[in-house]
Amino acid sequence: MATHKLDAIDRKILTELQADGRMTNVELASRVGISAPPCLRRVRALEEQGFIKGYHAQVDARELGFEVQVFAMVGLQSQAEVDLSAFEARCNDWPLVRECHMLNGEVDFILKCVAPDLSTFQRFLTEELTAAPNVISVKTSLVIRGAKDQPGVPFDVLEERIAQIA
Repeated sequence: MATHKLDAIDRKILTELQADGRMTNVELASRVGISAPPCLRRVRALEEQGFIKGYHAQVDARELGFEVQVFAMVGLQSQAEVDLSAFEARCNDWPLVRECHMLNGEVDFILKCVAPDLSTFQRFLTEELTAAPNVISVKTSLVIRGAKDQPGVPFDVLEERIAQIA
């Protein structure tokens, strides 16, 4: 859990890195209005505090041959913590599962899955997901197209809220 309170410069750093995690420290420092050495110290502190969890390339799944994207809504028979944790651990072992989120309400988990083709996903669905211990129901929705895929958080909304409070 992060213990460091973010100031406006930290939020600017995070905003810029969300947009382009490959920029140099010199470019980042210029964009946020500070010199390079304190910028690098701030970035390292943000990493150590857990605000920055990693750096990733945003790849085009379809261009790479992953034609199928599916959201799977999973219901479990038991919601005891040991069973929830066991299901999450199993999800971490499934390569086709790219995201796993526990929900409240009628569905226990939603999984974002990608596969090269429908038969690969169907095999995963029938041989692994529905056959997994404690899984009682699975409902799937095939993605036809995506309209927005924006990682990170909207710092501009946070900045507006901070300005209203101040």
